[in-house]
Amino acid sequence: MNPKNMDKRLVTILLIVLVQMLGAAMILPILPLYAQREFGLTPQVITLLGTSFFAAQFLAGPYLGRLSDKYGRIPVLIISQIGTALSFVMLALAPSAAFLFLARIVDGITGGNIIVAQAYITDITPREKRTESLGYIFAVFGLGFVLGPALGGVLAAALGPRVPYLIAAGAAFAVVLLTWFTLEETLTPEQREANRQASGNSMSPGEVIRNKPLVLILIVAFLGQSGLGLLQSTFALYGEAVLFAGYSLQATTLGIGLLLATVGLSQFITQAFFLRPLLARFGEYRLVILGNIGRMIGSFIFALVTTPVFGAAGSVIFAVGISIMMPSLQSLATGTVGDEYRGGVLGLYQSTLSLSIIISSAVAGVLFAMSATLPYWIGGLTAALALIPAFLLLAQFGQKQPSADVTPSTAD
Repeated sequence: MNPKNMDKRLVTILLIVLVQMLGAAMILPILPLYAQREFGLTPQVITLLGTSFFAAQFLAGPYLGRLSDKYGRIPVLIISQIGTALSFVMLALAPSAAFLFLARIVDGITGGNIIVAQAYITDITPREKRTESLGYIFAVFGLGFVLGPALGGVLAAALGPRVPYLIAAGAAFAVVLLTWFTLEETLTPEQREANRQASGNSMSPGEVIRNKPLVLILIVAFLGQSGLGLLQSTFALYGEAVLFAGYSLQATTLGIGLLLATVGLSQFITQAFFLRPLLARFGEYRLVILGNIGRMIGSFIFALVTTPVFGAAGSVIFAVGISIMMPSLQSLATGTVGDEYRGGVLGLYQSTLSLSIIISSAVAGVLFAMSATLPYWIGGLTAALALIPAFLLLAQFGQKQPSADVTPSTAD
C-alpha cells in the first residue's frame, strides 16, 4: 500500500475512516465490562447491547445507502458521523442501563458512515481494482483496532470506565470536520437526479431473489458473520472467565484490549501487504473460501484454548480469515448490480451482516451462560456451513465475473 500512488480522495476517505474506527474500537473491550460492573447487567443482557445496535442498523442500512445514492455521499456521511459522536457522549453520561441501550440504538440508526464510505470508494475505483481498494478500508479498520482497543483498555484502567467514551466522541466529532472540509462529493447533481428517478429507487425482494450470485453472496455473508457476532458479544466476558481467569480487573481489561489489538494488527498487515498478491494468485471467489476456513479454524482455537498465548494465535488466524474474505465478498456484491444501485446493494449487504449479528449476539449470552466456550464452537460450525454456498458461488460464477452493468433483475 503506497499512498503516493493512490487517488487523493481515497487517501482522504481512509484517513476519515481511521479516525472513526479509532474512536469506535476504543469502546469494544470496555463496554461489556462497563455494563457488568457499573450497572450490574448479566451476560445475557450485555450481549443484547450489540443486538440493539445491529437491529437498528439492519433497519436503517438500506435506506442510508439509497439516500446516499439519491442525495450524495457527503451529507449522509456527516449525519451518520454526528449520530455516532452523540451516542458516545450518551454512553459516557449514562445514568442507567436503559440509557446504554438508547445510545447503541442511536448509533445503529445513524450508523451508515462505513456503508457510505464504502460506496464512496466504489464510486472512485474501477471494477477491476475494487477489491483492492475495499481491502484498504478493511486495513484501516485493522489499524484502528490495533490502537483503539489497547488505548481504551489503558484509559479505562487509568482514568475510569467513562473517560474513553468521551475521547471516542471527540474523535467522532473530529471526523465530521474532516469530512466537511476535506472530502469531495463523488456523485454529480446529474447522477443524483438520475438515481432519484431510477425505477423504484431500490431493489425489490423479487429482484434480489432473481439475482443468483447476489443471493449466494448474502448467504455466505450471513453465515460467516454470525461467528463474528458471537465473538464480539462475548469476547470480553470470555477473556475474563477463561483466558484471564484469576487476573486482576486492570490486567484483564488491558489483556483483552491487547488481544483485540492483535486482531487489528493481523487484519492491517494482511490487507495492506498480502491482499493484492493473494487476489492475483487466487481470485475473489477462492479468497472467500479461504477466508471462511480461517474463520472456522480461529473459532475452534478459541473453543479449545485456556491461555492468552493460544488466544492470540486464534486471534491472528480469525483476523486473517476476515481480512481476505470480506473485501472480496463485498466487491463481488457490488459487481452484481448497475452503478446506480451500488449504495443500495452495499446497504443491503450491510443489513445482511447486521441481521446475522442481531441473531448471533442475541443468542450469544445464552450460549455463554451455558458454557464460556460454546459460542466459539457454534461460530466454527457456522463458518463451516458458509463453505457450502461459497463453493457453489465458485462453481457457478467463478469463471464469469459478475459485470458491473448487470441490472438487479437480470443478474444470473
